[in-house]
Amino acid sequence: MTSEKLQKVLARAGLGSRREMERRIQAGEVEVDGRRAQLGDRVEANVRIKLAGRPVTAAALEPSPRRVIAYHKPLGELVTRSDPEGRKTVFTRLPQIKGARWIAIGRLDINTSGLLLLTTDGDLANRLMHPSHQLLRDYAVRIYGRLDPALIKTLTTGVDLEDGSAHFDSVLPIDTGRAANEWYRVRLREGRNRLVRRLLESQGLQVSRLMRVQYGPIALPTGMREGHFESLSMGQVRRLAEAVGLQSQRKPRSSQRS
Repeated sequence: MTSEKLQKVLARAGLGSRREMERRIQAGEVEVDGRRAQLGDRVEANVRIKLAGRPVTAAALEPSPRRVIAYHKPLGELVTRSDPEGRKTVFTRLPQIKGARWIAIGRLDINTSGLLLLTTDGDLANRLMHPSHQLLRDYAVRIYGRLDPALIKTLTTGVDLEDGSAHFDSVLPIDTGRAANEWYRVRLREGRNRLVRRLLESQGLQVSRLMRVQYGPIALPTGMREGHFESLSMGQVRRLAEAVGLQSQRKPRSSQRS
């Protein structure tokens, strides 16, 4: 019989990302047929699964269409489900989904606005965030001053940061008038923390505004206001999935260790 990894099945059911499910399995929060599950368990059909003592229903494991939304994150919002300081999070604005939850695909820090993709499919989220796929990320960035050709060459060739070398794939001017602030569109394929800011700051440049405008094949919808969202079309979701090697959805199965 065909089987799948337990964490993959749970993630696809919208219970969290695959990495989160792996952590919860390791923490002993998952049971399969009354026994504590272990990382590496594979699952098939017609078994009982519990997460944190609560049964995962067969309905939750049934396949459902991948849902992905594009959200225009404003400045000042956190990409987290709750904040001990009571600050706003992106999840307070999103629609509730019965039997599933939204999973953020990557993060934007509190001082970065723009495109944030969220999905109900944990497997899709995990693949989109995985470094091996190197999905492009485009940002519109406003800096004090102007990038001369020598600086652009440095930034696209490679800069040594505290966590390793990094570079932009491209740096293109958007608005290069005579103002003190200049806009550029930068592209990279990594999701390291604050990477755009750190690359520019490494060259003594000060970022005054940063907005993500594209993630993989999906661009921030034209005219979308901050704090608003819209569902991606079936074609857009398919292109997003195909970009990370996911084709049609298969029916999830529930458990047997092998």
